Amino acid sequence: AGSDDCLGLLLVTSGQLRAYINSEDGREITVYRLLERDMCLFSASCIMRGIQFDIYISAEKDTRAWLIPADVYRSLMDSSAAVANYTNEVMAGRFSEVMWLLQQILWKSFDRRLATFLIEEAQDADELQITHEKIALHLGTAREVVTRMLKYFQDEGLVQLGRGRIRICDPDRLRRLAQ
Repeated sequence: AGSDDCLGLLLVTSGQLRAYINSEDGREITVYRLLERDMCLFSASCIMRGIQFDIYISAEKDTRAWLIPADVYRSLMDSSAAVANYTNEVMAGRFSEVMWLLQQILWKSFDRRLATFLIEEAQDADELQITHEKIALHLGTAREVVTRMLKYFQDEGLVQLGRGRIRICDPDRLRRLAQ
């Protein structure tokens, strides 16, 4: 979806989509991923006044999605406070993800700190029994920051997350990141 075309609202029913932006020199950066039951409002950015940027969507896995035309969704938002509120919540969440990504790009030290912590705590084991809150306390940051970074690590195939546990999937890449 570029600025000249407003694709519409995407609702993912299965699979995985990647939302990304391109730099002027052709480099891509993933803004977020869309999984089952996620919706992409930026693909229908024309329904939100003042949002003007190009975002691109590609399938990372076989994906099925519903496409709701922008004008249909806009009229739904105009007639339903619940839909408008939900849309605002989704936008706030996506904005939070984008801001987190921006922080990672500008100050890329926390990922290294977290990678170092995981490697040291694991001591050659492939699984840690630890909560995100406990890691946050160890690293002097907020639990939400740890959770976002661990989710990013999971998306990149470095770890697998479970309730109160972290399985290290690619210790070599994690060690390289820690350096």
